[in-house]
Amino acid sequence: MAVHYLEFERPIADIETKIEELSKLSETAGAGAFDAEIEALRARAQEMRRDAYAHLDAWQKVQVARHPDRPHFVDYAAGLIDEFVEMKGDRKFADDQAIMGGLGRFRGRPVVVMGNEKGRDTVTRVKHNFGYARPEGYRKAIRLMELAERFNLPVISFVDTTAAYPGVASEERGVAEAIARSTEKSLLLGVPMVSIVTGEGGSGGALGIACGSRVLILEHAVYSVIPPEGANSILWRGARTPEDAAKALKITAQDLLAMKIVDRIVPEPPGGAHSDPEAALKAVGDAVEEELKALEGFTPDELRKARADRFYAIGRQGLQ
Repeated sequence: MAVHYLEFERPIADIETKIEELSKLSETAGAGAFDAEIEALRARAQEMRRDAYAHLDAWQKVQVARHPDRPHFVDYAAGLIDEFVEMKGDRKFADDQAIMGGLGRFRGRPVVVMGNEKGRDTVTRVKHNFGYARPEGYRKAIRLMELAERFNLPVISFVDTTAAYPGVASEERGVAEAIARSTEKSLLLGVPMVSIVTGEGGSGGALGIACGSRVLILEHAVYSVIPPEGANSILWRGARTPEDAAKALKITAQDLLAMKIVDRIVPEPPGGAHSDPEAALKAVGDAVEEELKALEGFTPDELRKARADRFYAIGRQGLQ
């Protein structure tokens, strides 16, 4: 499979192209002919990747968050959830595969898990509507959360969507009301809920399943009220650039932690989660396990109050 390089990774791509060329030459020149050169180039590429990812600006983080090879919900479900049983449909209209979810065991603990799924190739992207959830997706999420509450199971949600689907049919079926109901259900849950933004957390489409007792975010993920392109188009009428909008929106994990919109940043492997998915899954699993343990013993009323206090406090710093 061809490697997908982002714009700022072009110098790294050039070096890795040279590595590939030398590797092919070594097949004809004899084993070990270019080993020293290849190892030197690999070390240089690794150093450049570490340096690049240590100094990403806001727009570059948006690009990383959208990287097609980042782990998706299906990867987290396969890698972290044992005995996963998918539950389909909202019992009202249809099954929306842009939001998936079901029952399973997370490191031995029974849980309800759900999340956005974008798909990875043409067929799966169409199947999952590129992660743009319709109203029935949020009503499915509500159904899953009601199930969790009925059986006293913690909820884990994985957030990765540009936005909810804005099409006419989606509006006709009440997407705004569905998102609002899902957000309300998240806030009023009587069981622990840990939400983690794994890629792109966009607008109400993300918020509908992101109002957890704890909100985590991967190091190079983003979380925003509107995508940078939309902010540039709507607010500035295209007079500036998405890069400017990304910086102004304060959407990086580091900005969000400073504003107390998220509770914790989960480190990614050097080169991003897509460079080492197994390490990324382990880091996410360890963080979620710690947060679930910290929420043990709370009563439903205590969980609701803590969640309300947490979200009411957003934006109030410095206003007193």
